[in-house]
Amino acid sequence: MTAAPGPGPDPVDALMDAWRTELPDVLRPTTELSKRITQLAGALDEATRGILPELGLTVAEFDILVALRRAGEPYRMQPNELARSLLLSSGGLSNVVNHLTGRGLVRREPSPDDGRATMIRLTPDGVHTAEHAVRAHADAHEAVFAEASPTAVQAAARALREVGIRRRPAPRPLRTGRNRSRS
Repeated sequence: MTAAPGPGPDPVDALMDAWRTELPDVLRPTTELSKRITQLAGALDEATRGILPELGLTVAEFDILVALRRAGEPYRMQPNELARSLLLSSGGLSNVVNHLTGRGLVRREPSPDDGRATMIRLTPDGVHTAEHAVRAHADAHEAVFAEASPTAVQAAARALREVGIRRRPAPRPLRTGRNRSRS
């Protein structure tokens, strides 16, 4: 298997070549794809983390603000729904919401459906900050793809949708000499 025509060898090509030489039986049809996805995810994460200090936000604050903005008007969610959607613990969410509340970006308010429940809602400043952050985030991600043609980006998105993970497979135990049962 050789590298596809394009801009030339890259770190994933070098990794693949090394494994082809050293331990070719570890290569699977998904090896190169998974390495490229990991490399791309790292570049996108780095781009996001690069803009957050300019916005005065942490990753968790950014995630909460954009989740609330994405929810649509009136830009509010129940804490448990917000924590579940962001994979945060309730304590972790509470700490970040307290900080955002102190900055005037969100507020806690009673649920209109259940006076015992609380909602987290963006303030007008929070809406503005979230929208600014989402635009900066989109620009940073677009810069990662700057050298790719729009056609290539669209084709990659279609291909990844096709191979996308539908469910999380159960991990298989390692089979090494140490953890094999001794009979």
